[in-house]
Amino acid sequence: MSEPVVSPPATELLRAVEDRVLWLSSAIIHHANRVRPNPTGLKVGGHQASSASMVSIMTALWFRHLRPEDRVSVKPHASPVLHAINYLLGELGASYLPRLREFGGLQSYPSRTKDPDPADYSTGSVGIGATAPIWGAVSRRYIDTAFGGAGTGRQYSLVGDAELDEGAVWEAVLDPGVAELGEIVWIVDLNRQSLDRVVPNIAADKLRGMFAAAGWQVIQLKYGRLLEDVFHHEGGAELRQRIDAMTNPEYQRLLRCDAAELRRRLPGDGPTAGAIAGLVADLDDATLVDAIANLGGHDLTALDHALAGIDDTRPTVVFAYTIKGHGLATKGHPQNHSALLTDAQLRELAARLGTDPDDPWRAFPDGSPEHELCRATARRLRRPAAPALPPPAVPADFGRTPSGTATTQAALGRALLDLTREAPEAARRVVTVSPDVSSTTNLGGWVNKVGVWSARERRDWFADDAETILHWREEPTGQHIELGIAEVNLVSLLGELGATWSRWGQPLLPIGVLYDPFVERALEPWSYGIYAGGQSILIGTPSGVTLAPEGGAHQSIKTPSIGLEQPGCLTYEPAFAQDAEWTLLAALAQLGKPGGSSAYLRLSTRPVDQALAGVPADPAARERRRRLVVAGAYPLRREDGATVTLAAMGAVVPEALAAADRLGQIGIPADVVCVTSPDLLYRAVRARQGHEQADSWILDQVLPAERATPLVTVLDGHPHTLSFLATVNRVATTALGVTRFGQSGSLEDVYRHHGLDADSIIRAALDIAR
Repeated sequence: MSEPVVSPPATELLRAVEDRVLWLSSAIIHHANRVRPNPTGLKVGGHQASSASMVSIMTALWFRHLRPEDRVSVKPHASPVLHAINYLLGELGASYLPRLREFGGLQSYPSRTKDPDPADYSTGSVGIGATAPIWGAVSRRYIDTAFGGAGTGRQYSLVGDAELDEGAVWEAVLDPGVAELGEIVWIVDLNRQSLDRVVPNIAADKLRGMFAAAGWQVIQLKYGRLLEDVFHHEGGAELRQRIDAMTNPEYQRLLRCDAAELRRRLPGDGPTAGAIAGLVADLDDATLVDAIANLGGHDLTALDHALAGIDDTRPTVVFAYTIKGHGLATKGHPQNHSALLTDAQLRELAARLGTDPDDPWRAFPDGSPEHELCRATARRLRRPAAPALPPPAVPADFGRTPSGTATTQAALGRALLDLTREAPEAARRVVTVSPDVSSTTNLGGWVNKVGVWSARERRDWFADDAETILHWREEPTGQHIELGIAEVNLVSLLGELGATWSRWGQPLLPIGVLYDPFVERALEPWSYGIYAGGQSILIGTPSGVTLAPEGGAHQSIKTPSIGLEQPGCLTYEPAFAQDAEWTLLAALAQLGKPGGSSAYLRLSTRPVDQALAGVPADPAARERRRRLVVAGAYPLRREDGATVTLAAMGAVVPEALAAADRLGQIGIPADVVCVTSPDLLYRAVRARQGHEQADSWILDQVLPAERATPLVTVLDGHPHTLSFLATVNRVATTALGVTRFGQSGSLEDVYRHHGLDADSIIRAALDIAR
């Protein structure tokens, strides 16, 4: 069992701080909506009721139990509470308090990268912020076993009960490895309301059973001391039974009743009504009204006991019963989620809490007990800055040229093994993650080489089996993390592994590998990880309708344009093994540092003759080719007097080359451009137009104005991904690609069906070249 990290301040003193946090969080939202000028009249927003339900929990946690090594993910709609606490601790200037949701001010939800005050985790995407500390715990343990210095500390999630509807929560809770993470603590704000209503049946008993079945310690914090005292009176057992059996809406309605109405409603009409009526008749009005709203999540002493009861040997969930809008005029109302206090209600709140609405940001007086408690808490929670190590140098080129027939997917595994030989320091920082697809995505050799990471060593019972090809050696020095078949878990962990450089000063080079069709399933948490500062590489493989026999369910269509459109991320789709190696190394070199970038690589299982790449043998020419590949495209074939240009990407480049050969035979010479990154080319176009800062020289190299001809673009994905290339020289164009679900078949049949075959490319070229 844990103990509070400080001697308990007097309850009255802690309650005074709690009252100030309630006032500040409410006033921050009020000012943004009712005081700050708003010429457009558009709603600013903010959630006073959702914040109020968390005030007691966060006050008890920050001012009694939190340690500097702990991390907290705050419920998105409680961000004003976090800002209020940071202000009281001296971590946020008063000038920001009037600037909630203002440009350059406080963000709508806690943000590690955009808020001016400390936030351990970015939240806002429901369910994703709740699970982030699980993957933060794994990342901390990985850093500590691999390099040391990450220390210990709990990982808290302050979770809204409605977030437990999200599938991402249960994907994370049910991962087998999570049951070993004793530093995980979830505190569920069980206010039993959603955005629109009081939830009729929150099924708390079922939720507790689900967490317990997953190996979690479950702590219920239902009633406060005042109501527990009432339960000890004659008729108290009947009252407890009555309240326990109530539906959520009936209980919530009681919160808005005066004493007389409570005496009428509470007894009900069952056999215990007489006993309950006798009990409530003996209570004075104030005690009755206060008792019915006295839930455990608002009782500082009950919270203290619950947090002290965490045993740290397994994950813990605390179900803290709360009231949405606790302490506000809107408490318990089913439509209070976005409701705002009126000016009169805010002034009544100020009077009750002893603050001044005309001086809303007034601090505690210097030397007052409250001020000293805030100062002592700030000193206790102050973290030393982690010295940031620069990421290791990553080679740009291994100097070998693939030959024969190979796939870009196989090039991934070979490049990782080459990295262990050519740049061991960089290779030691690589950690790969996959959802039970290591062998089928060509990571088998890498896994055999580096082993599987585990917080403790496990015996490999198949090590002596002669037919075993993939050796599953689990130990703290391993560099591969295998998850279950849950893509959301994979990319969530990837985001946290990619943030270790900024959390603990230890850069990692994380690579996540999954089947490309499932990138869309993982898109939201992947994007959120990038937003929160995680830098990693996501590899989708195999991809496209090139997975011909697999059928339409596994043939990705939109992923090339997803990579192009995702902020904070480079995207590459190489056609050849050499291009795959160069782009992977370039992506690795962008990780683990300020101003770095994530990357998405789309790879293929199509075997391609590597001679088609025509990699120059001359070192200077080879380096020029590499620079072009990494910048987004290169001229693969130049023909004298070319009358059409074929710009192809990824697995269909051989079809473009075959089409160019046949076009030449009928007197239509064609240039062929091999696109490796539509993303970088589009940035170059926008830079040339003056819309953003990026290099644009690549456009002059691959699509020079003097060679401007009608343009055919083709890729194994949605055709709009490359259609913008026609704007470079404003030429006639036609775009080939995949716009509908596919079906099983041979590669030739499927390419023909979608118009990606050489015949289709030739017809498109003839249509625009003449």
